[in-house]
Amino acid sequence: MDYFNEELGLKVPAHVAVILDGNGRWAKKRLMPRTYGHKVGSQVVEDMLDIVDKMGVKYFTVYAFSTENWKRSQDEVSTLMNILRKYLVDCVKKSMKNNVRCRIIGRKEELSPDIVESIRNLEETTKNNTGLNFTIAINYGGRDEITRAVKKIASQVTSGQLEADAIDEACIGDNLDTFDLPDPDLLIRTSGEQRLSNYLLWQLAYTEFYFTDCLWPDFNREELIKAFEKYNKTERRYGGAK
Repeated sequence: MDYFNEELGLKVPAHVAVILDGNGRWAKKRLMPRTYGHKVGSQVVEDMLDIVDKMGVKYFTVYAFSTENWKRSQDEVSTLMNILRKYLVDCVKKSMKNNVRCRIIGRKEELSPDIVESIRNLEETTKNNTGLNFTIAINYGGRDEITRAVKKIASQVTSGQLEADAIDEACIGDNLDTFDLPDPDLLIRTSGEQRLSNYLLWQLAYTEFYFTDCLWPDFNREELIKAFEKYNKTERRYGGAK
């Protein structure tokens, strides 16, 4: 359900999902290594958490590392993992201070043991917080998520826990990584690319899309307001007639 922000004079979507794109290009334009762009981009995520919370957003979900990102150079992957290590640790204190609940979606078991433990600690420590719901997609792919859900459902049918005829959209949704989250109302992708890149394929079925040429490290409150202004001009009919 949208929240009306009187200061902005805009409807604010309850759930905003973001594909944080353009970190490497932002760094290259400044004659810096791609890894520098990722470090700056991680700080922008922290800044945006405070901004969206104050605006009235209830759920904020970001695509941090995809199942395909392992194909990048060893140096870049290593840097991304180290940024993630630090972020997960720092996030505990900041989330408790700001009443933020954190979740991680994706194939956690394929990450390093220390990262898996940091994820467990972050989720457990913040699980009772009642403010902004912050979700980070790490080692995540939409097709992989759906495949894993299908396997879980098949196992339930095989074991007799579930009748095949009982499988419906709700059943599938309950077996996704996002089983306790509402679908995104607005998807933002930075850097000018206009594709989903295997992100939340099931959940984005009726989501409004906003694409911007702004590179993620340059994304700020003003850029977010532009996305909300575009969102306010749409009429969400979910397949129905006007």
